Amino acid sequence: MSNIIYKALRYSGAAWLWRETVQRGKVTILLFHDMEADDAERNFTYLKRHYNIISLQEYLQAVQTKSRLPRKALVITFDDGHASNYALLPVLQRLEIPITIFLCSEIVGTQRHFWFRHSEEMKPQVESLKRLTNQERLRRLQTYGFGQETEYSDRQALNDKEIKEMTSVVDFQSHTCFHPILPQCNETEARHEIIDSKHHLEERYGLEINTLSYPNGDYSMRDIQMAQEAGYTCGITVDSGYNSLRSDLFQLKRFSVNDAHTTEELMVKACGLYALIKHKLHKPSYGFKPSLQ
Repeated sequence: MSNIIYKALRYSGAAWLWRETVQRGKVTILLFHDMEADDAERNFTYLKRHYNIISLQEYLQAVQTKSRLPRKALVITFDDGHASNYALLPVLQRLEIPITIFLCSEIVGTQRHFWFRHSEEMKPQVESLKRLTNQERLRRLQTYGFGQETEYSDRQALNDKEIKEMTSVVDFQSHTCFHPILPQCNETEARHEIIDSKHHLEERYGLEINTLSYPNGDYSMRDIQMAQEAGYTCGITVDSGYNSLRSDLFQLKRFSVNDAHTTEELMVKACGLYALIKHKLHKPSYGFKPSLQ
């Protein structure tokens, strides 16, 4: 059914019209996660042809200096730092595409697992686990054999060598330490996740960390304030929408493209039309929330 909708919106001209009118004067940020290299080649080629791709840092500098940006400016981001992201390096170099990857500082460079990808057995429980307090979530995950600091036989995240090799073309930023749901953390836990992730990435890799991507797109005013105190200049959500030179830099919006597998899907999601329709039908469960404290 989804493929039919994508094709209908593309070939009816609706997605093209939306891109060339509504989206034209905006800054769009796209979210990917674990895209395969073949899909990346096709997707990035399409995006480069139809948008003006800029880096996240170019956008932030334009906001701070009130500089003009090109029409249909587009920023490409990836969350988590999955091991498969390394396979994108030749594509990025060949197409000269700037991207930002948000790293979970205590998972990259280790054999630790992303809690939400630990096993097939627990996948049906992921959404319900997100609604628990951080401590209760970690207790429940133990029943599936998951430990936050356990080193496993298989690797899920980028390693140190890969990150260092990619720094010439990739802007690495923070996605907390272990990818918790920040509003479900108590103050001590949230402070550790937000502050320590920045320090660890800077110290271990020599990076300049100025942006925080809120895991799962969940954030609170407390988390924004902590990020500001920690020295971040920007916070990125998964709230659907466009950005401008007047946007709140700690509530930047993104469209989740979900590692699109067809040009039709990419075209409809990248322009923002899919999110508009989807959220009219179903209110997203993620976004701004009150914190526990």
